[in-house]
Amino acid sequence: MMHFLPRLIVLFYMWGIFAAQGQKEEERAEEVKIEVLQRPENCSRPSKKGDLLNAHYDGFLAKDGSKFYCSRTQNEGHPKWFVLGVGQVIKGLDIAMMNMCPGEKRKVIIPPSFAYGKEGYGKIPPDATLIFEIELYAVTKGPRSIETFKQIDTDNDSLLSKTEIDHYLKRDFEKDENPRDKSYQNAVLEDIFKKNDHDGDGFISSKEYNVYQHDEL
Repeated sequence: MMHFLPRLIVLFYMWGIFAAQGQKEEERAEEVKIEVLQRPENCSRPSKKGDLLNAHYDGFLAKDGSKFYCSRTQNEGHPKWFVLGVGQVIKGLDIAMMNMCPGEKRKVIIPPSFAYGKEGYGKIPPDATLIFEIELYAVTKGPRSIETFKQIDTDNDSLLSKTEIDHYLKRDFEKDENPRDKSYQNAVLEDIFKKNDHDGDGFISSKEYNVYQHDEL
C-alpha cells in the first residue's frame, strides 16, 4: 500500500523496501561510511534503535552514480516512516541513521555486505556499493510502545477495537497537512485488522499488537 502513512498506520505496517543482514553491529559500524552534511545546533532527541523515523532518502550506485531509488517520487512525495534498527531497511541504513537529529542531512556509503550482497535486488546489481543521501525530518518514540497502546485503548480492556482505532486514526489524520477522506480512513482501518487481527475476533490484543519484543528494540 503506497500511500502516506501517519504514525498510527506505521504501528501496523511494518514494511520495508530493503532486506536485513545478520552481522554484529560493531562489525557493521566499521564498514559504513557516514558524512554529516548538515546538523542542527540544537538536538534534544537524536535517533536510537526502536525509534520511529520520518525521512527522505535517495539511493545511488557508487560505481556510476546512477540513481536507483528516490523517496520523493513515491508515496505522493511524502517522507518515509520506518522503525530504526529492526530490519525495515538494510542494515547499512539502520547503522547510518543512528544518533541522527531531526533536520540533519547525511551522505552514507554502504558496502554490499550491508546492503544486497551477492544477490542484488531489482535495479541493484550483485556486489554493489550504495550511496544514500538522507534528510531526517522527525524522531519519535517507537510504534509498539505500551504508551501508544494505552492511548488507543480508551476503555482499558487491553484490546483494541475497530471503534478505538478508528477514533485514533481520525485524530492522527487531522494532523496531516493533506487530509484524507473517510473512505481512505476506512480502507486503512480494514487493512490494519486484516494484517493484525490474527485470531479474527474483531479485536487486536496486546500480544497481536506487540510485534517487537523489548530486547529487539
